[in-house]
Amino acid sequence: MNCEALEWSGVELSHLGVPTGPMTRVHGGFANRTYRLDTDRGSFAVKELNLADRRAAYHAEDVFRFERAAFAAGIPMPEPISVGHGTLVHRWVDGERVPEAPVSQAYAFEIGAVLARLHALDVDWPRVSDEEPTPRDWPELADRAAATRQPWAADLAAHVGTFLAIAHLVDTCERPGPVVLTHRDIQPWNLLSRHGRPVILDWELSGLLDLSGELGSTALGLAKGPGFDDIRPAVFRAVLDGYVAAGGAVPPPGPSWFAFMIGGWLGHTRWNILRCLAGVEASTGPELALSHESVRDGLRGLPDMFGRLPDLQALLTRR
Repeated sequence: MNCEALEWSGVELSHLGVPTGPMTRVHGGFANRTYRLDTDRGSFAVKELNLADRRAAYHAEDVFRFERAAFAAGIPMPEPISVGHGTLVHRWVDGERVPEAPVSQAYAFEIGAVLARLHALDVDWPRVSDEEPTPRDWPELADRAAATRQPWAADLAAHVGTFLAIAHLVDTCERPGPVVLTHRDIQPWNLLSRHGRPVILDWELSGLLDLSGELGSTALGLAKGPGFDDIRPAVFRAVLDGYVAAGGAVPPPGPSWFAFMIGGWLGHTRWNILRCLAGVEASTGPELALSHESVRDGLRGLPDMFGRLPDLQALLTRR
């Protein structure tokens, strides 16, 4: 992709200034594709949104308005510049990528405080629910994977029952509330560390969410490594302590704290399975090789997380 291609697609970038070099791809996204554009007015992150096979509708204007309000309130994030059909532009921020490993307690505490400030914003949001239903077609997907000789077909077939049990948990788990407007995906891959402090990236999944699901997903994501063998309870609790210190109220413990995270991972795995079954290198979204990697991660990680839910709930009362 280059500036000419974006203009050919109907996206106007002249407001960003005169380019001082070619637009370059920044690899690493799980859903969209991001490019860096340097101009005489600064550096920008130009994100090509995957609208072809999103799992849910994308409220681009609403997300952009939410981002602008968050940025104006001092939330540490790149400045949102513009939004157009299929394209989102932010000012480029330099920082260190946060590895998928337990963060420091100080970093976790600050993330909790940022969430409390974010949830206190008064921003209108459409109350229409466009979430996809919890997938239950795992037996059919396993049959298709076997018929097309997918490299992970046997693993999928072995865990069909577990995935159906996860879907049942997600659908029947009681959410205590309140519902908040929030980022919904604060994980290491959506964070930078700038002078040791957090910068929150990738707001495309922003929307309404039960508070326990947001806190549980965030705290667990920051307290563990790639799997579930190394979870730091002190880091998990630091997120909640930061939230309370900044004026937030923590909901009661229960399985709802982890239902959103495991349900979202289940849907993400199915989405990548469908991309792999199609066997076509799409022009937007993750490359086929990354989709295969995401499927393998889900087939390993989801059963592990589901089996550890009692231990994860114990984090909510452990000091």
